[in-house]
Amino acid sequence: MNGAADSARREAPGRRRTAARLAAVQALYQIELAGTPAETVIGEFVHHRIGRDHEDVRFGDADPEFFAALVRGADARRDELDKLVGDALTPDWPLARLESVLRAILRAGAYELLGCGDVPAAVVISEYLDIGHAFFAGKEPGLVNGVLDRLARDLRPEESAGARHGGAASR
Repeated sequence: MNGAADSARREAPGRRRTAARLAAVQALYQIELAGTPAETVIGEFVHHRIGRDHEDVRFGDADPEFFAALVRGADARRDELDKLVGDALTPDWPLARLESVLRAILRAGAYELLGCGDVPAAVVISEYLDIGHAFFAGKEPGLVNGVLDRLARDLRPEESAGARHGGAASR
């Protein structure tokens, strides 16, 4: 292998997780809109989309195990996640009023905060904020940031306490 390929392979785990998050948001969107079972959507993405070009869109070389875990977890805990996200929203702007892609971003981010304690909350928030920017140019990324930040403080108070006191909570 050449030096560039070696370098890309060393950097791949972080990028592969980023691509998995983006694919998970897209899969959750498809599950909500089409009502397709999670396992069917996971299979379709893993076998036909991830790492391939599809309808002029390049699906990144995502970590398929991480992708599947995010989709399965967010789908299985959807009611719980919707309650958490709904509680973080203002009463005049309920979850049902949000656009489907925005709901998918918030569900995936909330699931990762709730079910993936090995990933620092700051990383989760940053990743889903970037995904929000990939889909929206308006105020929606700010909503993603605010909701996930509130959930992180509620679900992972030890990380939030360290950050508020200048610590390097779980970097």
